[in-house]
Amino acid sequence: MARLAGGMSAVLAVLAGVVCTVSPAAVDASGDGPAQAGAPLRIMPLGDSITFGSGSRTKSSYRVDLYRRLVRAGMAVDFVGSVRSGPAGAGADLDHEGHPGWRIGQIAERLDGWLAIYRPDVVLLHIGTNDMHTDARAAGAADRLSALIGQITAARPEAHVFVGRIVGAQDAPDHGAQQRRVNAFNAAVPGIVAARGPRVHLVDHSLVDEADLADKLHPDDGGYAKMSALWCRALLRVRPGAEPSPATS
Repeated sequence: MARLAGGMSAVLAVLAGVVCTVSPAAVDASGDGPAQAGAPLRIMPLGDSITFGSGSRTKSSYRVDLYRRLVRAGMAVDFVGSVRSGPAGAGADLDHEGHPGWRIGQIAERLDGWLAIYRPDVVLLHIGTNDMHTDARAAGAADRLSALIGQITAARPEAHVFVGRIVGAQDAPDHGAQQRRVNAFNAAVPGIVAARGPRVHLVDHSLVDEADLADKLHPDDGGYAKMSALWCRALLRVRPGAEPSPATS
């Protein structure tokens, strides 16, 4: 991926404003794009049912659309993980680590094994929604998130970790309580990310709000398209893999 440095860096900077803002329908459904150079970037989508794709008609989550956008931008990517969900023949890579109903602590219990097996270069982390269901669950969630990020960076120090503020929620009839817990958690995320070093990046998925939900917690396909665009912009802005690794520099 070091070959992406130089000319490709300038190309990706321009494409970030185009590829990441087009509607899903405008993205080539075949997944074909410009010629890709170097070994594929191993990307692990990590989280709960939102990463899995609940609320999407095809269980695609943001993943299928993101894969196509990145390929159109000329990136060679390989999504990795032990779970597969999404439509067959989608022209995209369906591997991920999205686990419906899981909280931050449950992800942490299995994380070391996944990182050792799949060796991601990039982790897309959207987790915490299931910790927000009650005040008791939400207590300490920001600390657990910080520890989880530290777990990733300790195991994969050369990887880039993109950490999402979590999407909005509905908690009918008591919508306010759930959203207040989400807001408090999201307010802590930027500081957590900033404390974890230059390879940890913030992505603001709180921009996906209750108007973009299929139910009380999960985005609809339009909401997932928003998530895809936000991940895409962050990835093309940072261009993980463009910098030479210690072994090749």
